[in-house]
Amino acid sequence: MSRTKEKQTFRDQLYALRNLPSFLRLIWNTNRWLSAGNVALRLIKSVVPLAMLYLGKEIIDEVIHLIDQPNAATDYLWLVVGLEFALAVFSDLITRGITLFDSLLGDLVSNETSAKLIRHAATLDLYQFEDANFYDKLERARRQTTGRTVLMSQILSQLQDTITVISLGIGLVAFNPWLILILILAIIPSFVGETHFNQKSYSLTRSWTPERRELDYVRFIGASDHTVKEVKTFGLASFLAERFEKLATKYYRANRKLAIKRAGWGILLSALGTLSYYGAYVFIIFQTTAGLITVGTLTFLAGSFNRMRNMLQSIMNRFSRIAEGALYLQDLFDFFAIKPSIVSQPEAIPFPEKIQEGFAFENVSFKYFNSEHWVIRDLSFQLKAGEKLALVGENGAGKTTLVKLLARLYDPTEGRILLDGVDLRQYELESLRQNIGIIFQDYAQFQMRAFENIAVGKIQDIGQFPAIESAARKSLADTVIEELPGGYQQMLGKRFAKGIELSGGQWQKIALARAYIRNAQLLILDEPTSALDARAEHEVFVRFAELIQDRSAVLISHRFSTVRMADRILFLENGQLLEMGTHQELIEKEGKYAELFRLQAKGYL
Repeated sequence: MSRTKEKQTFRDQLYALRNLPSFLRLIWNTNRWLSAGNVALRLIKSVVPLAMLYLGKEIIDEVIHLIDQPNAATDYLWLVVGLEFALAVFSDLITRGITLFDSLLGDLVSNETSAKLIRHAATLDLYQFEDANFYDKLERARRQTTGRTVLMSQILSQLQDTITVISLGIGLVAFNPWLILILILAIIPSFVGETHFNQKSYSLTRSWTPERRELDYVRFIGASDHTVKEVKTFGLASFLAERFEKLATKYYRANRKLAIKRAGWGILLSALGTLSYYGAYVFIIFQTTAGLITVGTLTFLAGSFNRMRNMLQSIMNRFSRIAEGALYLQDLFDFFAIKPSIVSQPEAIPFPEKIQEGFAFENVSFKYFNSEHWVIRDLSFQLKAGEKLALVGENGAGKTTLVKLLARLYDPTEGRILLDGVDLRQYELESLRQNIGIIFQDYAQFQMRAFENIAVGKIQDIGQFPAIESAARKSLADTVIEELPGGYQQMLGKRFAKGIELSGGQWQKIALARAYIRNAQLLILDEPTSALDARAEHEVFVRFAELIQDRSAVLISHRFSTVRMADRILFLENGQLLEMGTHQELIEKEGKYAELFRLQAKGYL
């Protein structure tokens, strides 16, 4: 599999930091009370280290003073010890509070981001979901919905540690400014190394997105209720396991090579920082033995320097991780920046309350994104108001594409589609979709309760059980639901506890109920009864025709005994209109329809 290598530079990391304000606004808007409380606790926690070090200095100096003067009062010593103890307890309480707030806020941010991603994905065009590059972006964005809790904690910790370092730095400068210079020299090498390897890590992860998607897919089909029959029947377990291992090993080796380099350089650069620290420590010891500072001050300076060194190194390294996280965050915001092309126009008009004339295709042609093949070519016909139109043609003739154009899941590449003489693109998109009910052959089998599986056809009515039960009766799904132990509350599918799997025919009746509950002006059935036998399909379509007397419908079926019930039949071949008329007219024409009808009829003799 080909893969584009993407190198990320330090400039890229700095540029990615522009995503942080948007991320912080997302956190703040998710829960302002938790956000404000978290910041307040961290601000308090940031000055605790300086206070603890200073109290420690006072305790040591006071102990030495009491050794020199045994008869002196010990009140101040015990006061300082008591204050240090109280501060230690207080610090622990704040730490636990920060952990709690991080956990709660992180969960809320993850939930909010996931919900936002679901809503945004639903606004995008169908063709975008048919593009591999789009799926890479979606996969990277999806991964960010669960990993941003760490980034949030890192940003807030960065703020907290920065304030702590500033307070400790003021203490160091007050005693000896040179210690700050030594401190900076101690942490720069490690920071440079971490920044470099974070860039490499991000580049590796990003460039392997297609392979990681394939790994997830192979892992899924290798252990899934959707594929278990084929895996067992065809003996695919070894093939899938070996394919997974091959891909996983390639990624492991690439990652291992980077990890070894990172560890090796990290040891060397960390040793340089440690050497600088002990140089400063020796300097402080010489000042103490020369009588320039007290032993308590030695403890304060050594503790401040060590803590500042560790915190500065942590800040620098965390900066690299935050910058790396911001790069990954870019993936999330890049996905949210993707805009659909099929949208309502500013002056869009509502769908007519009742279709008067019907739909008209005028020289409509269509080809898929990044394809030179015309799926529909120069197609013109009319679907009259209240008419039942059947679409017939061999596989690949363009039938499903045609109904997707009707529902405006796609827009024509050339030509236009009219509704009551108005271009379909001039209608409000939401209003248009609400008035068109469509059930595809590959309809979704939702692992939800029975009533929810029907209500998805018109999700606003999920609490309207009379409407759900009425739709079930119309589609004959009520006979399926009556046999379920939990009735309408029964969980369907085997993914969750106590779920029951349905047969293909039973699932199709549930799917058909979605079309009935929608109560749309145009109903489209795209071979949704293929799992039913000829008699059952005939019964479904007879019932369908009776129940939608005043509405338009488009039917797609390979069974000619069913489509002959339609008012007119449109025969497609290679995306073009070959024949059109009633069943009787097409039989008398002695064309392609009549030929295929007689061939199919022989199969029943």
